[in-house]
Amino acid sequence: MRKLTRNRTIMMIMIIGLLFTGCSSVTKDSGQENKEELILSISSEPESGFDPTMGWGLYGSPLFQSTLLKRDDDLKIVNDLATDYKVSDDGTLWTVQIRPNVKFSDGSVLTAADVKFTFDTAASNGSAIDLTNLESVEASGEDTVLFKLKEPQSTFIFHLVTLGIVPKIAYGDQYAEHPIGSGPYKFVQWDKGQQVIVEANPDYYGVKPYFKKLTFLFLNEDAAFAAAKAGKTDVSYIPSAYSKQAVAGMRLEDVKTVDNRGILFPYVPSGSVTKEGNPIGNDVTSDIAIRKAVNAAIDREKLVEGLLDGYGSPAHSANDGLPWWNDQTVVKDADVDGARKILNDAGWKDTDSDGVMEKGSLKAEFSLLYPSGDLVRQSLALATADMVLPAGIRMNVEGKSWDEIEKRMHADALMFGWGSHDPLEMFNLYSSSYQGVEYYNAGYYSNPIVDEWLNKALLAKNEEEALVYWKKAQWDGTTGLSALGDAPWAWLVNIDHLYLVKEKLDIGKQRIQPHGHGWPVTDNIETWKWNN
Repeated sequence: MRKLTRNRTIMMIMIIGLLFTGCSSVTKDSGQENKEELILSISSEPESGFDPTMGWGLYGSPLFQSTLLKRDDDLKIVNDLATDYKVSDDGTLWTVQIRPNVKFSDGSVLTAADVKFTFDTAASNGSAIDLTNLESVEASGEDTVLFKLKEPQSTFIFHLVTLGIVPKIAYGDQYAEHPIGSGPYKFVQWDKGQQVIVEANPDYYGVKPYFKKLTFLFLNEDAAFAAAKAGKTDVSYIPSAYSKQAVAGMRLEDVKTVDNRGILFPYVPSGSVTKEGNPIGNDVTSDIAIRKAVNAAIDREKLVEGLLDGYGSPAHSANDGLPWWNDQTVVKDADVDGARKILNDAGWKDTDSDGVMEKGSLKAEFSLLYPSGDLVRQSLALATADMVLPAGIRMNVEGKSWDEIEKRMHADALMFGWGSHDPLEMFNLYSSSYQGVEYYNAGYYSNPIVDEWLNKALLAKNEEEALVYWKKAQWDGTTGLSALGDAPWAWLVNIDHLYLVKEKLDIGKQRIQPHGHGWPVTDNIETWKWNN
C-alpha cells in the first residue's frame, strides 16, 4: 500500500508540473507585488460535483453559490442573500426577504422564484439535505419567500445557512459539473481527478475578493505536502505527521474543529437483519458495561499527543464546544482499574486467565472496523485496542472497504468521523427514527427519554429554546446519549485542520471547522489578501 501511495504521489507532482509550468501564480514570491492568483490543495474532489441541492456546501462554503443566511467569524448567524426573516408565533411559517438586483454568474437576476426552485429541488432529490418537514415554499413577488413547515423545527434555520441557491432557468442535468451561482467566485473549468479553476465573480454583491483566480488541486495528503515543498501551492492541507517539517516560505496554520473521530457500538443484541440481509446487533457491545468500560479505559489526551502530534483535542461528543454541547458529559478517562470494576460489577470475569473477560458463554471480544486507506482512523483503532486490552476487552481491528463496511456496520463496531455546525446531526446520529438510515444511527441506538428530548429540541420555535433540550438529550441527570448515560459511542478526538500557507498570504480569522468533506477554509474567502 505504501509503495502504491508513493507512486501516485510522484505521478501527481509530475501532473502539477505539467499543468502549471510557466503559470505566474506558482513562481517564487519575488516580483509578485500584486499577486492575483492562488493555487490550493485543501480537500478531496467532491464526488457528486457542485450542486447544493445534492449536498455541495453542506460542510463548508458553497463558493459558487450564495445562501440566504451565513455564519460570521464568531459562528453567529447573519444575513447573506436575505435582508430579514421572521418566524410566525406557532413556528411553522418562515418569511424571508431577499436582496434585490442580485445576479447569477450568467448575468440573470436572482429572485424568490429561484429560492423556491432550489428548496423544491433539494426536497425532491432526497439527498443529504433532509427537508421532509417542509410542507411548501412559495415565492411572493420578486423578493419574498414563504416557507411553510409541517410542524415547528428549530433546525430549519440551518438549511437557510447551508443550502446554496441555484438558478431555475439554467439548472439541468449537467449543473453539478457546470455550476452557476451568485457567490464570490464563478466556475470556469473542472478537469476531473486533477483540478477546478474559478474566477472572481464581478457581479458579486458582497465584499469583492482580492484574488482574481483560484485553482484547486485534488491531491492526496502526501502529494499536497510535496507540492508545498516544491513551491507549487499557496495553501496545502496536510496531516499532522508532516507538521514538524518546516517548508521554506510557508507557515503552519492550526485551525480548531469539530471534525471528530469515535467508535460506534452496535447497541442491540444480534439476531436481526436489514432488508438487504445484513446482520444487525452484537451480543457483546449491546452490554452497557462493555461500552462504558471502553469509554473509561481510553486515554484521549494520549491519542491527541501521540497520534495527532498535539494538533487536536479529546472528544466527548459529536459537538464539543458548540452552543448545544452539554459540557457535563466530559468523563474521566484513562482509568483502566475503573473500567475493570465496571465489568466486574456487571458480571464479567476473566475465568480462564487469558486476559479477556467472560460473561457466561460470551467473551469480551469484538471487531473494530475502519476504512482501509485512512491512516488516522487505522492508528486510532490500533491505539484504542491496545488501551482497552488491559481492562479485559479485546477489539480486533480490521481495515475494510466502504462497501464491506456498509454490510457489517450494524453488527460490528466502527471507527466513524462526523462533525457539523448543525445540531440536526446529533438528532440523526441518536434518534431512534434514524436507526439504520444510511450511515446515521448505524448501531440502532434507542432511548425513549432521549427521543423525547431530541424531539422537543427539534420542535422548539427557536434555537435558544432548543439548546436546553439538546443538552438534556446528552445528559439530563439520569440518562442520556453521552458516555454518562447509555454510551452508544466512544468519542475519541477532534482533529485540528492543518494548512501550510504562504507567508505573505493572509487567510483571515478561521472559524471552528466542521468535518473535512467540504472546503471550510474558504468560508471567509472574501477576506483573504496578499501582504507585500
